[in-house]
Amino acid sequence: MKLLDIGEVADRSGLPASTLRFYEGKGLIASVGRRGLRRLFELEVLDRLSLIALGRLASFSLDEIGAMLGAEAAPQIDRARLADKADELNQTIQRLTALRNALRHAAECPAPSHMECPTFNRLRQAAVARGRETRPPAKRAASRGSGS
Repeated sequence: MKLLDIGEVADRSGLPASTLRFYEGKGLIASVGRRGLRRLFELEVLDRLSLIALGRLASFSLDEIGAMLGAEAAPQIDRARLADKADELNQTIQRLTALRNALRHAAECPAPSHMECPTFNRLRQAAVARGRETRPPAKRAASRGSGS
């Protein structure tokens, strides 16, 4: 069984040792012992780290990644969660595409000022509405009653 110390894992994975220790603390990876003060990992930790990197790239939280990977050697990746995340990413892509198109329009708009551009004004209204959606309920209620 090939064992890698934390420095070798850091070199091969491109992650700093502090991240590896953090991942171990969260239960995402596990060391199998120590050589002096240095943690030792099985070679398979690199596969697990590549799955974590893929999950992070897909915007999964570390808790979500941990739930999918489990503590077992072979990860049990939930296909429904992957499909849900793909749908969520598609919605984000659509929202960002619309935003990009609106910003391009505003940059090239022939209106005398941006405030006279209907597309720019719709973009401003959408930004305000989005802010209302993402603000916590308690703050929404407090801001309504504050009279400001």
